[in-house]
Amino acid sequence: MTVLSARRSPAPGRRREVTTSSLNWLRAGVLGANDGIVSIAATVLGVAGASTPVRTIAVAGIAALVAGALSMAAGEYVSVSSQRDAERAAVRRGRVLPTLVVRGGEEFTNPWHAAVASLGAFVAGGLIPLVVVLAPWGAARVPATFAAVVVALALTGLVAARFSGAEPRRAVLRNIVGGSVAMAVTFAVGAFVGVAL
Repeated sequence: MTVLSARRSPAPGRRREVTTSSLNWLRAGVLGANDGIVSIAATVLGVAGASTPVRTIAVAGIAALVAGALSMAAGEYVSVSSQRDAERAAVRRGRVLPTLVVRGGEEFTNPWHAAVASLGAFVAGGLIPLVVVLAPWGAARVPATFAAVVVALALTGLVAARFSGAEPRRAVLRNIVGGSVAMAVTFAVGAFVGVAL
């Protein structure tokens, strides 16, 4: 079984170990949730920027949610399959990858785990801006969606930082700034296109 030692120590006297499988799930899940939050928020706010009806925003958001989730799942499957092939080739050549400690057999990364985790996390993350933007906020629709997305990105940043041992403020700030820029730019483009058409 392949085991990776976590960077952060849990309780004193206990050594926390994380398998490649659990790392696989978490990485795909955090990335999928972030992508879902930002992608769907940017899509619905871009469409809202054009001052279109709620029905149009809903259709665009749902289409982006389905397409994005399937795209993430397919991309993770291909990516992790390539990673697993590299791991197997390394073991066949008698090499141990730098972060892996092989104990009594090999446990390789699983592309299906990554695909399922990414798909589910993308949908879960993407539902946040979609549900908020479709709520009856009236003129506050865009600010409410923006605020909900900032909170969601802060939470995913904290989760990623906690697991990796990174500095939480930096991880949260990076998430919030990146997502805010994406939302602002797509809203501005939508507003411009809406006026131009």
